Amino acid sequence: MPPRSPIAFMTVLFLVLLAGTGRAAGFVDAAERYVAVPDRIGRVMTANPAADVLVFVLAPEKLMGWSVPLSRGQRAYIPANFARLPITGGAVRPSSAETAQTVARMRPDLIIEAGPVTPEAAARAEQVQQQTGVPYLVLDNGIQATPHNLRIIGALLGASERGNDLALYADHAIDALRGRLLIAPADERPIVYYGRGPDGLETGLGGSQAMAAIEQAGVINVAARFGRGELTRVTRDHVVDWNPAIIIAQQRSFYDALLRSTAWRGLIAVASKRVYLAPADPFGWIDEPPGVNRIIGLYWLTSLFYPDQYQEDLRTNAREFYDKFYRIKLTDRQVEALVRPAESRAGETRRIGVPLLGAEPVPFPNVAPNAPLPSGRPPGRGGVGAPGLPNLPAVPGNPP
Repeated sequence: MPPRSPIAFMTVLFLVLLAGTGRAAGFVDAAERYVAVPDRIGRVMTANPAADVLVFVLAPEKLMGWSVPLSRGQRAYIPANFARLPITGGAVRPSSAETAQTVARMRPDLIIEAGPVTPEAAARAEQVQQQTGVPYLVLDNGIQATPHNLRIIGALLGASERGNDLALYADHAIDALRGRLLIAPADERPIVYYGRGPDGLETGLGGSQAMAAIEQAGVINVAARFGRGELTRVTRDHVVDWNPAIIIAQQRSFYDALLRSTAWRGLIAVASKRVYLAPADPFGWIDEPPGVNRIIGLYWLTSLFYPDQYQEDLRTNAREFYDKFYRIKLTDRQVEALVRPAESRAGETRRIGVPLLGAEPVPFPNVAPNAPLPSGRPPGRGGVGAPGLPNLPAVPGNPP
């Protein structure tokens, strides 16, 4: 594994040393907002589901509740005392006044949001913080930022050792995928369709949160030809015309339709049995939410896209991840329920002749190679400092 950034290490160490001094620590979040956070944090309100998962895996005893309701299937994979936490509704709401009322009622020590770092997210955080006096952090939920977030938020929540342990696991998963991409032949990157929703006709555009794990694996997202953004609706004719080599279904209804309906029978992915159901409990392996939960998805997607380079046992990886991150020891029945509809079968990926780009998403061949990408997202720093003390150098919010 590559050595960790010394600046990131010093930043986490500084947070640890600062705890217990009786002073608030200054935290520069991913939106480049300086936020004073208390040195002892006992109650954390999460603004959205990605933040739910982050706090849950680090310090579940400090999670005040879930931002959205959990399904029965999700609760079966979460320790009972945490599965029964109340529903807070989160902090990402149309009305800031409604959010402020909820915060005032719950009285958290800290609010955390994990998502795209946009001017809207920064403005929302600043407004809620000014209205309530509760510090509100905005974190970049990009996959590459996951180890950094685990370390920094782990230190803030008094769980530095656990944060570092989980971050090392995430680092290894990301680095392992990068290593496999470097040896995978460039013309064996498969064309992939990810079908969301009951009918499978919702998908993610290029650069979307929904496609981040898939694009991280260096394959071609067929919907990227529609441009960059978040989610979009497509038609069955679109999918038929694209004729992807691999189809991943978010929900079982679409998965079953692919296997049983004559409407999909002519697709290469269906004929070659390269149709998979994305594991979803307690949190999705691709998205839902786009958070820390995607780390196990990197191992899974590697096994689907590059079976010749994947020599590990997916069931063993799943057991280890669920034990380490969710504190649950999977039964054999639970493992099979997760893995069997998702596991790779024998077969060759479609040869497609695209450039080798390491761990970066591969552009669709029809897109101009030098087309400008949208910008405007402020780079997250995630550095910390303290009033009256010298500030440490800023830490990249999206570490290499």
